[in-house]
Amino acid sequence: MEIPKLGVLVENKPQTFIDPVKRINEGHDVARFLVSQAYRDIMLFVLQLNRAMFPRRSSHTAGQEQRTQVWELDSPSNTFSKSIRRLQGLLAELDAIIDEVPPDPGPRRFGNVAFRKWYGLVESRSPALLQRYLPEKVSSFKADAELRSYLLAAFGSGQRLDYGTGHELSFLAFLACIWKLGGFDASPTGEEERAIVLGLMEPYLRLVRRVIKTYTLEPAGSHGVWGLDDHSFLPYLFGSAQYGPAISELDETPVEGSLADAPDPADVTKPVAVERERNKNMYFSAIGFIYDVKRGPFWEHSPMLYDISGVRAGWAKINKGMIKMYMAEVLSKFPVVQHFYFGSLFSWDEDPDAVAPPTTVHASSQPMKQPMSQGISTRGPPRVNIGVPGSGNSAAAPAPFVGTAAPWARQPAVTSPTAAFPSPTENRNISQTPRVPPHFNHRPAANSQTGGQGGTGMPPPTKAPWAKRSETS
Repeated sequence: MEIPKLGVLVENKPQTFIDPVKRINEGHDVARFLVSQAYRDIMLFVLQLNRAMFPRRSSHTAGQEQRTQVWELDSPSNTFSKSIRRLQGLLAELDAIIDEVPPDPGPRRFGNVAFRKWYGLVESRSPALLQRYLPEKVSSFKADAELRSYLLAAFGSGQRLDYGTGHELSFLAFLACIWKLGGFDASPTGEEERAIVLGLMEPYLRLVRRVIKTYTLEPAGSHGVWGLDDHSFLPYLFGSAQYGPAISELDETPVEGSLADAPDPADVTKPVAVERERNKNMYFSAIGFIYDVKRGPFWEHSPMLYDISGVRAGWAKINKGMIKMYMAEVLSKFPVVQHFYFGSLFSWDEDPDAVAPPTTVHASSQPMKQPMSQGISTRGPPRVNIGVPGSGNSAAAPAPFVGTAAPWARQPAVTSPTAAFPSPTENRNISQTPRVPPHFNHRPAANSQTGGQGGTGMPPPTKAPWAKRSETS
């Protein structure tokens, strides 16, 4: 199946590059971003990398057994192009700078101030590092200002001493810029895209985790326990694809099922299983980092991931939900995308093929500096003509889902961030029970006068994300 891919600039055609600037200043700017060329290009690149991570089924020939090839982290069979090896050198140098800047031993409540020194060194050395490690074809475009902007934004905020999915998005944009400038070797079967994920995205995540642990960075733009993860999202998306059913290049991207020997999604609650899988799979690698930095029951500190572990329709179903959730909880959230900058490679210009989005509760609840009566548009997330491969509709991708309400706010118009995941009634043939934390098995009845549980006045416990679903995913 041919899927749309991020375009590559023509080398001999004159190009004008500019210093990226901030465009998202208020909540209504998010709606404008969602119909921009930058949003379109981000999603194209995400879907392109995501499909490449699904296992591949070899072509069946007479007398030969059909074989399945999987893509694991740190596998000796992984091969990387010259461009990817050069960029791995860049990440290795950034990692070495951590050794030059030990954490400050003084008392602190939040992030370690030594991070500002590390970030300052990275910033001062970045021009020379890019000149040394960028692929030669990229260097010829003289787009260093745009590339440097996305690279520096990929490692957290030196001012706020935090890191989150917005910074992760900047590194994705950095890689996408290199793709646009012809720095990667495009291949029809996705070899280079897989190498980008396994050879650059995963090493970047490992570097970031070391930075977070060394300098105790705070989560940025986090939903707290109501978010998927304090710091990252993409490893869950690409990692779920690694466990999806095997496909051929002619197949659509699957939306249900799993690899035959894939671990059960519920294994994320088992530390032994996590240790076994974290060096092979990006999803479990991210789960392993959670175990490294958090204590207590998994369902307590990571309730979203705990609920997702109850999905019984397979890893491909989880992957489909992750794509929708990324559009809703990362790209459609003002606290996440407000620090994303726009230049010529990721343009603020409107995508002429983007469909005007509907008005939603999510859009109208974004932070605003001016009153709504002054004519500010509150358009919600759009439908972008890139499609989710395997959805059976290549013309229009599903709109990003709306955001999270407080667990006790009974507003049927607001959809849970994991509403992308299946309802127990969606497929009666699939056994799928909402995940219930162990100590919630026997709850006292709620006091009708207080609205709390057991007459304590506390809000009732949150149900699994699909417990109140009114539509199928």
